[in-house]
Amino acid sequence: MELNEKQSRILEVAEKLFAENGFDGTSVRQIAREADINVAMISYYFGSKEKLLDALLFHRFSGFRKEMEKVIAGEGGYMTKVDNMVALMVRRIHDNRRAYKVVNFEYSNPVRRVSFDNYVRQKRENYNMIEGLIRNGQEEGVFSKHVNIPLIVPTILGTYFHFYYNKKFFQALHGFNEQITIDDYVYTTLTIHIQQTIKALLTYEMPVNKG
Repeated sequence: MELNEKQSRILEVAEKLFAENGFDGTSVRQIAREADINVAMISYYFGSKEKLLDALLFHRFSGFRKEMEKVIAGEGGYMTKVDNMVALMVRRIHDNRRAYKVVNFEYSNPVRRVSFDNYVRQKRENYNMIEGLIRNGQEEGVFSKHVNIPLIVPTILGTYFHFYYNKKFFQALHGFNEQITIDDYVYTTLTIHIQQTIKALLTYEMPVNKG
C-alpha cells in the first residue's frame, strides 16, 4: 500500500491518538484536527474509523514476511538465523510499539466493533514462517524436539513489553534517562538477552524420567 503524504500523516496521528485514548476514545474529528486535515479527506482515503485502524495495522505490520524470508534464506546456520529473527522482531516491535499497544487493548476488548481478520491472517502467516524455521532446525537435530513453538513469539514479545512498560524502573536501575539510550539498550543489551533466552529454549533437552 503506497501512501501519499496526507495518508501517512493521518495514520501517524491516528496511531498516536488510538494509543493514548483508545479506539473508542478517539474521534475522526480529533484525528482531522491534529493532522490539520479536512474530516472529509479521512473518509475519502479510508472510508471509516474502523477501516482507518485496519489500514494502520496493515501499514505497520506488513513487510515482516519479506524480511523474515531474507533471514531464512540468509547465510549462516540455524543459531545465526534465530539471532537474526529475534533482532528483526525486536526492532519491528520497538518501532511499532504504539500500534501493538492499540492491538493489545482493542483485540482483547470483548465488545470491540473492529474486525481484526486481516491482522489475524497476517499474524498466522508470520507465525507459520517462524514455526517452519524451528521445525527445520528440529529435523536437522539442532533444536530440541520438546520446544513449545507457539510460546516462542509470546516469550519475545512479553520480554520486550515488560521492559518497555516498566522502562522508568529500568532507567533508574541502569542509570540512564534519555530516549536514545533506551533505543540503544533495546537494540543491544535487551536484544542479546532475548536471543540467548530463545536459543536456550530451543536447545534445552528435557531430562529423561527414569522413575
